[in-house]
Amino acid sequence: MKSQDIGLLLKLVSIRGREGPGHDTHAGKGARALPDDWRDWALDDLDIDRHREGLPGLDGDQLLSRYSVRALAEQTGISKSQVSLALQRCLEVGLIRRERGTGVPRANGRALFNFIVHGVRYVFPAKPGEITRGIATTFAAPVLEGQLYSSGELPMVWPDARGNSKGQAIEPLFKSVPFAVRRDPELYAMLALVDAIRIGHPRESKVAAERLAEYLE
Repeated sequence: MKSQDIGLLLKLVSIRGREGPGHDTHAGKGARALPDDWRDWALDDLDIDRHREGLPGLDGDQLLSRYSVRALAEQTGISKSQVSLALQRCLEVGLIRRERGTGVPRANGRALFNFIVHGVRYVFPAKPGEITRGIATTFAAPVLEGQLYSSGELPMVWPDARGNSKGQAIEPLFKSVPFAVRRDPELYAMLALVDAIRIGHPRESKVAAERLAEYLE
């Protein structure tokens, strides 16, 4: 399994959470707690258009098309060949199941949650690095902001030249994380929570796991 596989699985969770009436929607409910100004980077016109594409409200064929390899690649920044391989790997180990009738890939939320909470810090550990500019993650991201911050403690960021925050660098779970989170507030929240668990501090991990459960279970 590769670290980008987790990002792809979380993207599947995010898309499902935006499905309209008539679908079995139970994911993404934690996103309602995100502030409207969740962005932590400078926007250009292209980003604004793409952000609008990723907002809730899509339904029918338009939304289901988001599950294609091409669409997943465009939204995550992971290449089409790697998306295809990741889907296959996750199907083989039971982290994805094909929905009857449509064949849509569905993330196995409970299995994914268990892997992230109990294994991600060992398989894909994270360690704060140099001070840099980037996009806030872990306790500095909107999904955890104000819950864990200690006085004098530097925020943690994914390095990005267009980011608005300055703090200790955390290597993203996969290299296109800054690209992907600009297009999806729920994905941003979930990846920030995963980072809090990757760091491995008990207090952060516990709170992050509780929030992540709102998305995955």
